[in-house]
Amino acid sequence: MVNKIKKFDNINFIDLPSTRIPGFEAFYHSFLAAIVCLFKRPDIVHVHNIGPGFFIPLLKLAGLKIILTYHSPNYEHVKWSEFTRHFLKYSEFLSVKFSDKVIFVSSYQKEKLGNKENFININNGVRLIPPVNSDDYIKELGLQKKKYILAVGRFVEEKGFDLLINAYSNLKNRGFHLVIAGDSDHETAYSARLKKLAKIHNIVLPGFVRGEKLQQLYVHSGLFVLPSYNEGQPLSLLEAMSCNLSVLASDIPANLQVSLPEDSYFTSGDEVSLIEKLDQKLQSELNEVSYDMTQYNWNHIAIQTKEVYEQLLKK
Repeated sequence: MVNKIKKFDNINFIDLPSTRIPGFEAFYHSFLAAIVCLFKRPDIVHVHNIGPGFFIPLLKLAGLKIILTYHSPNYEHVKWSEFTRHFLKYSEFLSVKFSDKVIFVSSYQKEKLGNKENFININNGVRLIPPVNSDDYIKELGLQKKKYILAVGRFVEEKGFDLLINAYSNLKNRGFHLVIAGDSDHETAYSARLKKLAKIHNIVLPGFVRGEKLQQLYVHSGLFVLPSYNEGQPLSLLEAMSCNLSVLASDIPANLQVSLPEDSYFTSGDEVSLIEKLDQKLQSELNEVSYDMTQYNWNHIAIQTKEVYEQLLKK
């Protein structure tokens, strides 16, 4: 779909063609974007994540200043072939080596790659989900307020939704529905298996949900669960926290950095641990929880990012 908005405030948008070939569209689009930058010669090129970072040496060779935002180590994702994992690992090397500044959304990944002088940690921002009183959408899904477990994300292996469904099917407390909001960008063997599994266990799959419908799902849920095996910084978890929800997350480094109470983590990939923690949560009173979201405020993050831009422009 072509973007009809060509300008917003002082931002000009450039539409570039792409392809729907799975696994190739991001590479092709990033290549075209790099070519445009070679001709337009912007003051700064800001590249997001290590896949597109493959073209950073080309941009540096042209004398351009580069900022990389490192979101996540994509090569850890289960869906990729051995060749793609090696390619992404090599892209990581090129991205980090040739960028003038590297912004990490995860301090864990920053430290893992050496915590160099040009490395900066700036969190992802989270849009605060405004309170909603209406519940027509959750009623349409056959749900009751505070009587369902919510998970949100794409249907890919690293999100661990199959683990969540298996754990849910073995819960002692079945007074709660399970809702998994999301879908796959392209139908895969995994997403098809997940939908089949969900049908067997009466899991609610509303598909991709946005706007007020998503607000209702968050605000009225009793418990939010993030069973991921891999995350850069978990935006859906931050959104749930902004709604003051009780949450349960896998104990991977990205989730641990959010510093939840100890009883809000389960052992990643361990179905027994997830069942135990789910039962504990659902047997207790699922009251509102107050979280400090200051460091995830977009205004604060914008100021930090602006400072990085200004430092680089002075060089």
